[in-house]
Amino acid sequence: MALLQPLRPFFVALCLALSLFGFGESLWAQETRPPNVIVILCDNLGYGDIGCFGSKLHRTPHLDQMATEGMKLTDLYAASGVCTPSRAALLTGCYPPRVDMHRSDTGGAVLQPVSPKGLSPDEITLAELLKTKGYATTIIGKWHLGDQLPFLPTRQGFDSFYGIPYSDDMTPRAGKPWPDLPLMRDEEVIDAPVDLNMATRLYTFEAIRFITENRERPFFLYLPQAMPGSTRAPYASDTFRGKSKNGPWGDSIEELDWSTGQILKTLQLLQLDKQTLVIWTSDNGAPRRNPVQGSNEPLKGWGYTTAEGGMRVPTIAWWPGTIPSGSECAEVASLMDLYPTIAHLAGAPLPQDRVIDGKDILPLLKGTPGAKSPHEAFYYYMFDQLQAVRSGDWKLYLPLQNVRGGWQQEKEAFAQPRLFNLKEDLQETSDVAKENPEIVEQMMLLAKKIQDDLGDDENPGPGRRRAGHFPEPTARILTK
Repeated sequence: MALLQPLRPFFVALCLALSLFGFGESLWAQETRPPNVIVILCDNLGYGDIGCFGSKLHRTPHLDQMATEGMKLTDLYAASGVCTPSRAALLTGCYPPRVDMHRSDTGGAVLQPVSPKGLSPDEITLAELLKTKGYATTIIGKWHLGDQLPFLPTRQGFDSFYGIPYSDDMTPRAGKPWPDLPLMRDEEVIDAPVDLNMATRLYTFEAIRFITENRERPFFLYLPQAMPGSTRAPYASDTFRGKSKNGPWGDSIEELDWSTGQILKTLQLLQLDKQTLVIWTSDNGAPRRNPVQGSNEPLKGWGYTTAEGGMRVPTIAWWPGTIPSGSECAEVASLMDLYPTIAHLAGAPLPQDRVIDGKDILPLLKGTPGAKSPHEAFYYYMFDQLQAVRSGDWKLYLPLQNVRGGWQQEKEAFAQPRLFNLKEDLQETSDVAKENPEIVEQMMLLAKKIQDDLGDDENPGPGRRRAGHFPEPTARILTK
């Protein structure tokens, strides 16, 4: 109950206002209305960083209760082990190389401030799809898909934007003439440098305001939290700083838990809980730090790699009355699947002029008996390089000449294909390729299928689309 104290006055005032203005059952959303959708995306939070996914270190009572009331998806993947590509995939339903968001204009993995590159305005984002069905749309939090005007969220289907345009660690430093980290509202900077200690709290209040103001129409709230983030000393407000058993990393996670609790409580107070799908997840696994901060246990490896710990993300789906409570799904799914699944729920037809890699996983979310993964294969990309394939319980690492990104210290291990049974070997310790040559052959054929489609940067396939590019001489520097 102590965690609810900061918002108690808000909830009292909210309930009083609803009473005074006569909002009754007749004005609540009708069952025939398409559901509201909230996607909460944490930044760099690991698979084993919350209680319901095994953490004994972090206190996450609200997320644990959310899992008790909803579904844990234990085999759901981000489409990249790195931030920008992962977010592009979520909003477009496509593998990052397909939408040319697999690397930055400078050759790195993520976009930097004042980049001339961004998510192409020609892409049809999830927000744009939902707007065709009358949804109110907003993003509150971290964007990181381009900070120039053509690429900002308000040009990509979102009615409003409140948050930061890129990572929390992209601040002025030697050799990097970047501006102070800006807090933006829509297309203008309203504060710089932003106080990241208050980020989770401010985003939570903003989310509650948006939900309350749009309670009588379908809405899409995309809440990409800034924490635990990319800095080595994550941020938290005074209420949480120094209170966890795991330093700043744990403090930030426990505040993220509080934030989710406030949002779910708001839905319940407004009687929107049975009309709202909430997805809680992370953009990739916890990165390697010394000393260790985040946890991807029981998976192998760290964020920024194609190991399980880099791309398999903790995911909870909550929708009382629709998603069975206390359920668990171990079928292979992806954050890309949110695009066609949510579009289906909204009654929005998918674009017919382009490939969408995501699949509708509504049967999985509803716990339909016998429902299986709609994916023949899931592909693990690092930059433009296909490094691994999963099909069913099997994961095959491809033989690679040059390993790009993460795991450079294991370069020699990529000389031959390596096969793991993830159902029996989550730590990817027992290579069984020699014992299963037919499985290796089948999965190599699956790899060839996507390689023929997307290729790589040197030999791009026919399935690729171009990112957006903005001329540098007229670039806009985001300063207050």
